[in-house]
Amino acid sequence: MQITTVVWVILAAIFALLVVLFQYYYKTKRRGKLVVLLSFLRFLGVFGVLLLLINPKITKTTYRLEKTKLVILTDNSASIKNSKSVKNVTDFLKSLTLDAKVKDKFTIDTYSFGDNLNTIKDSLTFAEQSTNIGAALQTTAEIYRNTNLAVVLLTDGNQTLGADYEFLSLNNKTPIYPVVVGDTTSYTDIKIDQINKNNFAFLNNKYPVEVYVSYTGIKPVTKLLTITENGNTVFKQSISFSKAENSKTISANINAKTIGVKKIKVSVAALTNEKNTQNNTKTVALEVIDEKTTIAIVTSIEHPDLGTLKKAIESNEQRSVTILKPNSNKNLWQNTDVFIFYQPNTAFKSIVDYAKTAAKNSFVITGLQTDWDFLNSVQNTYIFEDGFPAQEVMPMVNSSFSKFDVSEFSTANFPPLQSNVSPVFSQNESLTVLKTTIRGVTIESPLLAVSEFDTTKQVFLFGEDIWKWRMQTYRNDKDFKSFDDFIGKIILYLASSNSKNSFTLDYKQVYLGSSEAVINASVFDDAFEFDSNATIVLKINNKEKTIYKEIPMLLNGFNYKADLSSLPAGDYTFTATVTNTNTNTSKSGTFTILEYDVEQQFTSSNYKKMNRIATNTNTSLFYIDNAKGLKQELLSKQTLKPTQKSKENIVSLVEFKFLLGFILLVFAIEWFIRKYNGLT
Repeated sequence: MQITTVVWVILAAIFALLVVLFQYYYKTKRRGKLVVLLSFLRFLGVFGVLLLLINPKITKTTYRLEKTKLVILTDNSASIKNSKSVKNVTDFLKSLTLDAKVKDKFTIDTYSFGDNLNTIKDSLTFAEQSTNIGAALQTTAEIYRNTNLAVVLLTDGNQTLGADYEFLSLNNKTPIYPVVVGDTTSYTDIKIDQINKNNFAFLNNKYPVEVYVSYTGIKPVTKLLTITENGNTVFKQSISFSKAENSKTISANINAKTIGVKKIKVSVAALTNEKNTQNNTKTVALEVIDEKTTIAIVTSIEHPDLGTLKKAIESNEQRSVTILKPNSNKNLWQNTDVFIFYQPNTAFKSIVDYAKTAAKNSFVITGLQTDWDFLNSVQNTYIFEDGFPAQEVMPMVNSSFSKFDVSEFSTANFPPLQSNVSPVFSQNESLTVLKTTIRGVTIESPLLAVSEFDTTKQVFLFGEDIWKWRMQTYRNDKDFKSFDDFIGKIILYLASSNSKNSFTLDYKQVYLGSSEAVINASVFDDAFEFDSNATIVLKINNKEKTIYKEIPMLLNGFNYKADLSSLPAGDYTFTATVTNTNTNTSKSGTFTILEYDVEQQFTSSNYKKMNRIATNTNTSLFYIDNAKGLKQELLSKQTLKPTQKSKENIVSLVEFKFLLGFILLVFAIEWFIRKYNGLT
């Protein structure tokens, strides 16, 4: 209790005493036990009232002992099983988590990781098909932020997915104790590290294949590298390695002679007594096509958006982009499939009229230099007003849009676009892709919208500076893929014919491993609205006719989805049928699942990288057979001792309701005694 509060309580007692003396003893000769009792009751009542007004408080301190969190991250990928270390890992976990001294000092949480971090509910499966050590460490750091923490990392150190865990900017105060799982012996090995190629090639052209090969060993060796296309050898080259020259890059240009999916298999001859030959071969795929979509960006100004659009569209090799002036040669217009009119003005009249006459689909992007009167005169989708000030507009994805899939496009942290568009009044039916948000308020006018007519399609974007969106996508995802794919879907929508197809399929012709194999479908009714009550059955056969499956496609938001991850590698044909319509609409296709197990690409654990992690966090590297040493390190570390934490609570010295009741009781007793004895 504070000194000032004590002083106020003493003054209250003195004041209550003075009141009693004045009322019962000043200028009165009445004395006796009755007066003493009444004066005492009056003192208690007055003092209680004053105490109620003062409301004295005291500080109550509670103490608790908080143990350090010990988080054990266990690699649950197939590489642990491949290294025959399953029993070692499970024995190590039991030894550490069941140790009485460790349990007494730490609060233990156990997790497993492969693609993502997961709690260990039952036993470990060691069946994950990829290893993301970086994500496991980052997620742990987020979960246990501002917590006294130690991390035990059980892994072989071979990461197959995500950011390199050695260079993550984690909290350096958190000690990470790497525990090496698997064989640490360095074996002589030759392997194919990476194959670079395009996703598409064009008929009668040559497509490049770039192969990175590495060698681990001392003696000089020479081996033959072979590239086959659908089983036919198309390239051979002998390559030599030594201890000093232990990596090579091989470039090959292969003729695209026929249309279709090409499986490119790259293999290098095995070394004598090589332990792991799984990494001597890699298979990739590309598709040879004979079509290319030509897009023309028509502009009369220079702007960073132009280069951004060109890069995003040409990220798909099936498309080529040309930037034209409005008064360019008309011969160039005839070879164009899709026009992008960037901030059109009166100079665009001839080329806009040509696009209308030739029934070419167009993408109109407006901005601060757009001539709104001209735009009103050359299109009848919207009515615009001129003279509106420039303002910042933010995007928000319209989740109900169904013309093409926008579910994977995120506008998180996107910067605003500059726009001076008036409120948009639609004259014809249009669908909103991106909604407009101004100062946190979503308005009715769209930011990105599509319109369809009898023979053409048109897309409108009401804002400039989309180059900032592409930069933000890189900040968010460390690549441009999300933005480029989104722009690519718009171009694909414009490049396709305008016939309204009530049943569409979205799938890849080649999947790298079965974990990626997914087929999506969309079904529309007679009004071309998405049908969420459709029943779609997918029938799948492999090339050898030994596998037959019927898989129902399940509703997933605004499309239907079939997960094919259970299928083994191979070539497949399929037929998707909508069974609850009068026409029994169906579509067929083919796809290939490539056999690829990244977890079998390593011969030994990467203990050197794990040791650098230990050095960076001021800990030590341990091996799976040294659980005792790790326990001694954890128990002896002074910074990992339990900490005592205190909590101060300020509480009232007396309860309000009890004190009020006591005051009323005292005054009631005093009044009753006075009345009983005939006192006024």
